[in-house]
Amino acid sequence: MISYARQTQEEPSETSPPVEEHIAPAPRVSVQAFCETVETAAAVQSAGEDRRLGKAHLKIQMGGMAAAIEAYRSAPTPNVIVLESDTRNDLLAGLDQLATVCDAGTRVVVIGRINDVMLYRELVRRGVSDYVLAPVGAIDVVRSICNLFSAPEAKAVGRIIAVVGAKGGVGASTISHNVAWAIARDLAMDAVVADLDLAFGTAGLDYNQDPPQGIADAVFSPDRVDTAFIDRLLSKCTDHLSLLAAPATLDRVYDFGSDAFDSVFDTLRATMPCIVLDIPHQWSGWTKRALIGADDILIVAAPDLANLRNAKNLFDLLKAARPNDRPPLYCLNQVGVPKRPEIAAAEFAKAIESQPVVSIPFEPQIFGSAANNGQMIAEISANHKSIDMFLQIAQRLTGRSETKKQKSSLLSPLIEKLRGK
Repeated sequence: MISYARQTQEEPSETSPPVEEHIAPAPRVSVQAFCETVETAAAVQSAGEDRRLGKAHLKIQMGGMAAAIEAYRSAPTPNVIVLESDTRNDLLAGLDQLATVCDAGTRVVVIGRINDVMLYRELVRRGVSDYVLAPVGAIDVVRSICNLFSAPEAKAVGRIIAVVGAKGGVGASTISHNVAWAIARDLAMDAVVADLDLAFGTAGLDYNQDPPQGIADAVFSPDRVDTAFIDRLLSKCTDHLSLLAAPATLDRVYDFGSDAFDSVFDTLRATMPCIVLDIPHQWSGWTKRALIGADDILIVAAPDLANLRNAKNLFDLLKAARPNDRPPLYCLNQVGVPKRPEIAAAEFAKAIESQPVVSIPFEPQIFGSAANNGQMIAEISANHKSIDMFLQIAQRLTGRSETKKQKSSLLSPLIEKLRGK
């Protein structure tokens, strides 16, 4: 009998409304698909190029159930088998044969055209992990395979948000730190800011933190990275916000391979609901990998020609590399510098084919004071208009609404004192 992993969908129903979901990436697993039609093979091939299956090793063969049974007579089965079958009797008989040569622990996903509850129950009884109705798209295959490794009792896998500047000096780090603050304070999500600018990072300064350890200790010791190790490196900024700080020193060179941060990101995903990556303005294998692998992306641009060109280049690359994800978001920052000619937001929207989330005005007094004092804008001025903009960005990136705050009473200060005692 094929070992039963878990059911990844409810019984088929034509009336069930589509539900938007966060699809967590699959781990390093081997996947072999046996298709009967070229359309399904093309969808599986496209799924294999999705960022969420970036670590999976995918192999596609034609021939359906018969080819799968023949292939595993003399070879071990992979972590996941994807089977396409059109007829009920051949499918059930084939699964019984496959069970005799299938290794324990192998998970089976069936793609079929029969929308029948009784068939679905029969497949589950035989140990099939998921049944997907054809015709399938790439995202259907991605969802099915990834969901096999997200147990219902496990904690939700964290969402990675990458923030990058279209050009150096546009304030991307300031935006990312204030957006993370809004996520933690206003949306009440546990979040961590990972400062990836190891040489010149400013997150420690902005949050008024000077931790002795940080992200460099994890990157240079990949064999030690686990949940406990990362927890020791985190610096607590507020009840809901932590920091994985950059050393911001020049005593060593920070040249990394493209996968240098993978273990850090994977560990953070397992422990934090939201991870905000402050990505430096540089183009390398690991920055490109971090952007493509993120769940959501915010590009910060100033209103000039170089920013417009760079933002469009980033948009085009990321949309091509992430065909099954929503396009990146972008915001304009430092808008309205006196006597500086600027490109209007409408021109950005026309070139990028997308409207900016917000346009943040140039206000050097309050932003400069916050940076020099190691504070967020909300700490400097609780009613400043940019705070609503940061919250708007946070809501768009996370898909969450603001948490309603309880009304305070006259007795609140006294109650807080008693709790403290």
